[in-house]
Amino acid sequence: MDLKQKKRIVVKVGSSLVTNNGEGLDHAAIALWAEQIATLLQAGHEVLMVSSGAIAEGMQRLGWAKRPQDIHQLQAAAAVGQMGLVQVYESCFARFNLRSAQILLTNADLAHPERNANAKVTLDTLLKLGVVPIINENDTVVTDEIKFGDNDSLAALVTNLVHADLLVILTDQGGLFTADPRQNPDATLLATATAGDPALEKMAGGAASELSKGGMLTKVLAAKIAVQTGASTVIASGHEPKVLTRLLNGESIGTLLSSQ
Repeated sequence: MDLKQKKRIVVKVGSSLVTNNGEGLDHAAIALWAEQIATLLQAGHEVLMVSSGAIAEGMQRLGWAKRPQDIHQLQAAAAVGQMGLVQVYESCFARFNLRSAQILLTNADLAHPERNANAKVTLDTLLKLGVVPIINENDTVVTDEIKFGDNDSLAALVTNLVHADLLVILTDQGGLFTADPRQNPDATLLATATAGDPALEKMAGGAASELSKGGMLTKVLAAKIAVQTGASTVIASGHEPKVLTRLLNGESIGTLLSSQ
């Protein structure tokens, strides 16, 4: 599949990548993503980012070594961490003369028709202005009834909302393997797969770390959601050099999940 033709792209990065496994916001990694996104914009693509990391950054700032279970402590960590998260994104994109915008959503925002339509119009307007939306779940006010559960699901729903052509999920793994490569040395990487194939859900493992709410299963399920509006999904390593520009230049990196 020629990904060069994918005009509107949603890029999702997880907490372990954004915060260097909880050590603090990885300014260097975020700067590299900003550089690649600047290149994609110059090539005529439109890019939205879904970024985890607020709670993990808040934990680091508050000196918490373990993720709390109490919802109010999690919300407090998100409020503290979101400040640092947007500051780093803004400064990194500014190096390339790009403006960024913070968008915080809950599941209720997308489930309510009027709020859903308003979110779509706002995102469309930002893209027309050449602004890069930085989207995250609104963890400071979210409750069990209105939360997405993980940012992989949020990224897929945003993909559907804006009718994006491609969802790129960057993770700390090279893609979707036949088994967990950290536990099974015989695991092999799948270059392509069919989104929504029940066998993929059985194959996918659990979360990679305490910082990560998802894991490979949530990424497979996200691809299943994204394909509903015709979008393909790539699961690839965020540690891969210039992964975004290489993907859009036709290199086969990670796992491509599509409708066929």
